Amino acid sequence: MILSLMTVHPLPRRRKAGILPSLEDLLFYTIAEGQEKIPAHKFVSALKATGLRTGDPRLKECMEMLKVTLKSTSDGVMLDRHLFKKCVQSNIVLLTQAFRKKFVIPDFMSFASHVDKLYESAKNLSGGQVADYIPQLAKFSPELWAVALCTVDGQRHTVGDTKVPFCLQSCVKPLKYAIAVHDHSTEYVHRFIGKEPSGLRFNKLFLNEDGEDSAPAALTHLSKKLVMNFLNKMAGNEYVGFSNATFQSERESGDRNFAIGYYLKEKKCFPEGTDMTSILDFYFQLCSIEVTCESASVMAATLANGGFCPITGERVLSPEAVRDTLSLMHSCGMYDFSGQFAFHVGLPAKSGVSGGILLVVPNVMGVMCWSPPLDKLGNSVRGIQFCTVKSVINLLFAAYTGDVSALRRFALSSMDMEQRDYDSRTALHVAAAEGHAEVVRFLLEACKVNPEPKDRWGNTPMDEAVHFGHHDVVTLLKDYQSKYSPPESGADSETAQKNFDGML
Repeated sequence: MILSLMTVHPLPRRRKAGILPSLEDLLFYTIAEGQEKIPAHKFVSALKATGLRTGDPRLKECMEMLKVTLKSTSDGVMLDRHLFKKCVQSNIVLLTQAFRKKFVIPDFMSFASHVDKLYESAKNLSGGQVADYIPQLAKFSPELWAVALCTVDGQRHTVGDTKVPFCLQSCVKPLKYAIAVHDHSTEYVHRFIGKEPSGLRFNKLFLNEDGEDSAPAALTHLSKKLVMNFLNKMAGNEYVGFSNATFQSERESGDRNFAIGYYLKEKKCFPEGTDMTSILDFYFQLCSIEVTCESASVMAATLANGGFCPITGERVLSPEAVRDTLSLMHSCGMYDFSGQFAFHVGLPAKSGVSGGILLVVPNVMGVMCWSPPLDKLGNSVRGIQFCTVKSVINLLFAAYTGDVSALRRFALSSMDMEQRDYDSRTALHVAAAEGHAEVVRFLLEACKVNPEPKDRWGNTPMDEAVHFGHHDVVTLLKDYQSKYSPPESGADSETAQKNFDGML
């Protein structure tokens, strides 16, 4: 079992008194667990358990040195402390963060196991139809199903058909919007397009009273080369390709898009001098850009990380571009299901008719779900199921950030406010640990949650508040515990609803 770096095995007696071990030494003793040497695969396995990959660009020096070092050993397998130190020293800061569990998802293996269960649950769904109005899309098997995630610290997890390339289709829209805002500012971009969701089908011919397209559309001041360059950077240089067959298929079956284009041209919605047919070709090209679930999850994580790609550290997008993109994804990213999705899931997302759902958990991670069968609103059946049942993550994150508005929304949508994560921690545990008194009050008084749930280590919210010195939360919990009695089966729901309504 891999131990914390803070609890290492005793150092060899030959170490000089008063000289503290280096971070490299601490890391070695943590993994070695009392042994003089460790097999290289044990280090690699321990690394993967933190969520990092050996192919992470930030660990390039470490992995290259590991290969060179192993070739110089007699067995090509074992590393002593000095050889280990030689391998890890160039990336020791990142490795120390990982093994000290300082990443956004500390217990990554448990979290990944939870994601796998959600994946398997959605895999059993058999409804929906693969899009066929673009002939190339109809060729994909309805059995394909994949989920990939990347956290803001570069932790990765994938399950299913995550290496199969597919076209972004409408999932590219928030990405090209972000690029346009990054290059030209929000003010300029919204001279031509609106901000409000239309409430109409995605291919409806409709302008608002100001003569604007009702949702963000293809923009004229971008080029395919520029967009591909940005997407490569957002994906940390992972797979971004182009399907010429899909592009030709889009162009040949794009009568509705041509109709919309001519309508916009008639209403003078394009900047002066725009070649509308060239813009439509550009739009079809963008929809035909290929990704895998793995590369797209890094793109989503770049949005979650404020515009910095987590696995390269490069700033790709401005804060303004990220902020406005996430706002629009939240309000109109899921076609006619956008309101329902915002209400029940509460996270920025964008779907596409190829079966993808690009999901962003701000400051935490990006997710790409992909399965070709679509529901009647054009969203992936399995993807919607996966995002919807991931409610416990949303609940605990709202408690972590102190977002009472989100918690009210969840409570109104009949979410179980006492849900537990993989460590049996509740929203009350998290809010108490972070010192969010208003969240604690809302959960106790409006939602009537149990004030003394125990996590898998036996800790209660009171223990968390005491440990982190949040005295106002301790007082709240003590006051409520003194008058709390568990609700009886069949209790007066009308009284409970009045209490809840009073808190709103």
